[in-house]
Amino acid sequence: MRLVLRILGTWLIGLALILLVIDGTKSLAANTLLFASLGEVWTQLHPPSLEAVSSFFESRFFADLLDAAMQALLTYPAFAVLGVPGIVLALLGRRPRRERFLRQEQI
Repeated sequence: MRLVLRILGTWLIGLALILLVIDGTKSLAANTLLFASLGEVWTQLHPPSLEAVSSFFESRFFADLLDAAMQALLTYPAFAVLGVPGIVLALLGRRPRRERFLRQEQI
């Protein structure tokens, strides 16, 4: 299970870094700070899937709440939306740290 979490976290961090490099290149070219939102990136990649997710949320019980959360999430920078869960998953998948204590005579 830890392996799956670490692999998924690493992939998400890698995608976030790719998106950050793309945003950085666009920012350098425009001479201003530009970040592509998740909605823009998703629309560029595959618009029908964005519409499918929206229609799926409309058919759920808390449709208004889900729609508001989805719209808020789509306005955030894409690298942050992918990077933060990636970091959390990578940290959850790491090996538990064991504290090793030494006795006085072992020092």
